[in-house]
Amino acid sequence: MRIARVAGIAMGMASLAGMLVACGGLGGGGEEKKASAPKVDQAFMAEQQAWRNQRLEDLLRPDGWTSLVGLHWLELKAHYVGSGARIGNGVRFAFGPEKMGMISRDGAGGWSFTPESGVALTLNGEPLKGRVALHSDQDPEPAVIGFDEGKGQLTLLRRGDRDALRVKYADAPTRLQFAGLKYWAPDPSWRIEGRFIPHTPGKTLPIGDIVGTQSDSPNPGLVEFERDGVTYRLEALGEAGRELFFVLADRTSGHGSYPAGRFLEAAWPGEGGKVVLDFNRAYNPPCAFTLFATCPLPPPENRLDVAIDAGEKTYVSPVH
Repeated sequence: MRIARVAGIAMGMASLAGMLVACGGLGGGGEEKKASAPKVDQAFMAEQQAWRNQRLEDLLRPDGWTSLVGLHWLELKAHYVGSGARIGNGVRFAFGPEKMGMISRDGAGGWSFTPESGVALTLNGEPLKGRVALHSDQDPEPAVIGFDEGKGQLTLLRRGDRDALRVKYADAPTRLQFAGLKYWAPDPSWRIEGRFIPHTPGKTLPIGDIVGTQSDSPNPGLVEFERDGVTYRLEALGEAGRELFFVLADRTSGHGSYPAGRFLEAAWPGEGGKVVLDFNRAYNPPCAFTLFATCPLPPPENRLDVAIDAGEKTYVSPVH
């Protein structure tokens, strides 16, 4: 119920903000202000509101980014895991059974999980009865161990040559006490048509992350666009033919938007290399909401000397 109220309030506030923009704001001036106010594209406003509603819904899913409660790096060949105070050479979780099981690494570097006897767990939604291979988020089919009747999830991450356990829990304070999202007012001028310039097939771009690791990400090309007569470029990440993904920073980073940068997505280029960059949909990375994410950082090429006062503002959490 609390999540529903938060979502309802946030959606209502966003709708109200849109209405204020459409009406020219609050204050005197009445009919004269209405007559001089620019005409608002109602279809544009409706699209932006629908996107914001979906963004909020995704964040507040029981297994969404606001549910993260742990990131535990694996340093030994074997670890007991659980929430109990006495679990030996273990990894202690904030939630879940006192003794959940043991995770161990074989000679080839692969991990397996052996559940504690009598503890009700699942593997990818099916009852877990014995030892299983624990596939990471880099494998085709990652393993998801469920606990506490589905409230909790345990997964294995691989970052560079390091491995970690990620824990999500539906009753995380960061989810139950979510404070809502804030945005700059929707602005059609920040919906910009750019031009895609492809790179040589197979090109990659080194991308660092907030935990200090670096990986080579597919870099199919860049998008060139103009703002106020100045030309800018953004390097795109992702596989050719799929949606383009951008990790970027600008002059609002740390001055209204999240200091470490924001994310943006765009459809694969259309005819003539046309790409629409809607900066009204620039959004915060998971690290803005939780201490337990491993977000990519903007490459030097995507640190723009312009204030993009559009999209999602920095999040202020009531949970510390």
